[in-house]
Order: sequence, then C-alpha cells, then structure tokens
Amino acid sequence: MAIAGEPPGAPHRVFITLSVMLASIMQALDNTIANVALPRIQGSLSTTQDQMTWVLTSYIIAAAIMTPLSGWLAGQIGRRRVFLTSIVGFTIASALCGQAQSLPEIIIARLLQGLCGAALIPMSQAVLLDINPPEKHARAMALWVMGVIIGPILGPALGGWLTENYNWRWVFYINVPFGVLSFLGVLSFMPETRLRKSAFDFFGFATLSLAIGAFQLMLDRGQLKDWFNSTEIWVEATVAALALYLFIVHMLTTSKTPFVSPVLFKDRNFLTGSVFIFIVGVVLFATLALLPPLLQDLLNFPVVLTGLLTAPRGVGTLVAMVIVSRIMGRIDTRLIIAAGFVLTAYSLWQMTHFYLQMNSSLVVWSGLIQGLGTGFVYVPLAAVTFATLSPKYRNEGTAMFSLIRNVGSSVGISVVETLLTRNTQIMHARLAEQLTPYGARLTSLPHAAATAASGLARLNELVSAQAAMIACNNDFKLMMVLTLCAIPLIALLKTGLPSRSPNKGAEPVVIE
Repeated sequence: MAIAGEPPGAPHRVFITLSVMLASIMQALDNTIANVALPRIQGSLSTTQDQMTWVLTSYIIAAAIMTPLSGWLAGQIGRRRVFLTSIVGFTIASALCGQAQSLPEIIIARLLQGLCGAALIPMSQAVLLDINPPEKHARAMALWVMGVIIGPILGPALGGWLTENYNWRWVFYINVPFGVLSFLGVLSFMPETRLRKSAFDFFGFATLSLAIGAFQLMLDRGQLKDWFNSTEIWVEATVAALALYLFIVHMLTTSKTPFVSPVLFKDRNFLTGSVFIFIVGVVLFATLALLPPLLQDLLNFPVVLTGLLTAPRGVGTLVAMVIVSRIMGRIDTRLIIAAGFVLTAYSLWQMTHFYLQMNSSLVVWSGLIQGLGTGFVYVPLAAVTFATLSPKYRNEGTAMFSLIRNVGSSVGISVVETLLTRNTQIMHARLAEQLTPYGARLTSLPHAAATAASGLARLNELVSAQAAMIACNNDFKLMMVLTLCAIPLIALLKTGLPSRSPNKGAEPVVIE
C-alpha cells in the first residue's frame, strides 16, 4: 500500500465522481419520489392515511439518526467500506420496498432504507472535497449540489410517471440498477481513506439520536395530533429537549472524545454555513411540499404535468451551478450567496401572487428563478462552509451539514403545512361571512340556485379553494421574509478560500 502524493483519487477522479454522484442522486431522489405514490400504496396495502404516514416517518427518522454516525464509522472502517455497505443496504432495501405485501413489511424496508442511505450524501460531499484540489472545490460542490437538489425536484415527476404508466412498486425498483452501477464504480475506483480510530461515545450518540428521533416524530405527528393539545406531542417535545440538553452538556464537558466534536462549531464559517443550510432546507423543501398539492388539488393539474411544471426549478439550479463554478474565486463569495438569496426571495414574492385562474407560466418562471437562487446559494455555501475547517474533521462536518439541512427541511414542511391548515380555516370563515343572499356578487344568481343544497355546496367549494390559495400565498410570504432576514448574516462568513496548494492538509488516501 502507498499513500497518494497528489490530490487523492486523481487518477480516477472522473469515475469516482460519477459513482458517488449516482449514489447521491439515488438517495436524494428517494426523499420525494415515493410521496406521489402514497395513495396507490395505501389502496394496494389496504391501510389508513394515518398508517401511511409511517412509510415516510420511518425513513426520515432512521436517516436522521444515522447521518451523524456516518462520520464516525468512516473513521473506524474507512469511507470506502461505509460507502459500499450503504449502497448494498439501500439497494436491497429498495427491492424489499417494491416486494412488500403488507404495511409492516414496507415500514421495515423503509427503515432499512433510511439507515443505509443516510451516509451516502455526506460521504459523497467529503469524497468530492478530498479528490479535488482546493481551486476546484467550487466545481466539485456544483456537482454535489446537483445530486442533492435535482433528486428531490425530479422525484415527484418521475414518481408520478412510474405510478401512472407502470406500478407504484417501480418507484422503488428504479433504484436497483443505479445501485448496482454505483457499487461497481466505487468498488473499482475509489481508494480507501486512512483510518482514524476513536472510542465510541455511546452516551453522546444515544442522547443525540433520542433528541433527533423524538423531534422528528413530533414534527411528523404534530399536525395529525393537533400539536400541543395532544399529550403525545408534549411527551415527544419534552424528550427531545431533555435529550438535546444532555447531549450539549456532555459534548462540552466530556474529557473523552465526544461523538460530535465541539471544534466544528468553533469554526465561524462552519457555524454560519450551518445556519444558512438550515434556512435553505426550510425554504427549498417547504416549497416543494406546497406546490404539488396546490397544482393538483386547487388547479386540477394531473400528476405528470405537476411533476413537469416543477422541473424548471432543476434547470435553474443547473444553470446556476455552471455559472458559479466559473465565477467563484473571481467574485466575493458573499456577494454570490447574497445574489442567490435575493433571487430566491424574488421567486417567493412571485409565488405570493398565485391565483386560481392562472396558467402554468407563472409556476414555471417562479420555479426557474428559485432554482437559480438556490444554486447561487447552495454551491458557494457548500464550498465556503468547509474552507477553513481542518480536513481531519471533514467526515464529521459533512455529516452534521447534511443532518442540519434535513432538520431544516422537516421543520419547514411541518410549519408550512400547519399554517396552511389553520390559515385555510381562518380565511374560509372570513370569506364566508361576507357572503349573503343579498351580496352584490350573489344577487345576479337565481334565488333557487343560491339557496338550493347543490348551489350552496358549490359555493362552499369555491370559498374553500380560494381560502386554501390565500393560505398558500401567506406561506410563501413567510418564507420570503425568512429569506430576506438571512441576508445580513452573510457578513459573518469569511471570504478566504482554501489554499491553492493541492497537498496542504489533504486527507491521506491509502491506495489498495
């Protein structure tokens, strides 16, 4: 065995990049591809809507708990072995999801999917940072962002097409060939990293896992259980808060190696980048959660068309990645991130003007601009967050970076869904109280039509749709304000980029 003296993995950089990106896209795609198939799965397995939430919840909780553990595992057995094991487990779990004949079977398979797939995205980010010299980190992060963002954006379209034209089981079977190709590529070309053995901090892992699991469960079950009017939600919130408190105190006071090193959060770029990625998770995934129901339920667009209308968001991100990879290093990184937040806020402002009679052009253009904004934020942010962090903390740092993004997406989705439900009820009441048989807009209707049961039902349907649209607009406005409030924090980022010396501080890689 020999230690590579040039940028790690340089002889096979292209093949390594293709292999890890294939795995990342596969895992990121699975975050949203199953959502549109849930009604078909529910009918096929004869379950209730309440029971079907566990198909999503089991995956989210398992992935959230396993994500911070992936950095420690990479130090113990090597990043390559973690990658290979994760790909095999995720591929097998996908096949088991497709084969499931009952609710317990698909929940167990989704749990396994989450456990195995959690390491793929953070480890792929660490791999791309290690195999590229610092001056190419922006381009490498552009590729990584493509997998992280394009997957969830294309998921509904691909899932809808597979469900409509084939069967909901193909939503999971589609992962198998990609998993096989990714496994062969990683096995053939990726070198192993040097091991960094450390004692396992069981207390730190247990408290962090308990905090994440209870918090995710609270977010997923909150709307269903009417939030803090439910004893279950109070128990989950209390457990999450207590476990997080114990984890933080243990991390800061333990004399042994903590599960998560506090050194990560002493780095100003990493800490600020973590705040930004939380906000990106909130805005990006909350928007993706709102749009499909809006387009299908309020505008009556079919599933496949709904997926196609969200695709321009991915096109915008691709364009932004190409631009950013070329201008980073020439323009202040903070200005690029600020421009991205401004574009994102502008797109959300456009979404506040959605209405029931609109055509698809407003959806397409607002999505395209938001994709541009997300790309301008995400690509430089992913590079600058790790610009001043020691490479020996890279596995741990990328795991925490992905975990914080996932927590942000969970918080964002829960908040907007809750506000959507409550604001719809409030707006329905306000609109309905303005409608009387003597109202200016109702006097032209025949009296029988205005008072008959069918006429009242139709009127209530129109009021409900309008109330839901106003509630959606209010959610978009909230996310726009959050995006604008994040812009001043950009001043906290350091503008310094990594050294251009390809060997300085590089993670040593053992060529086997």
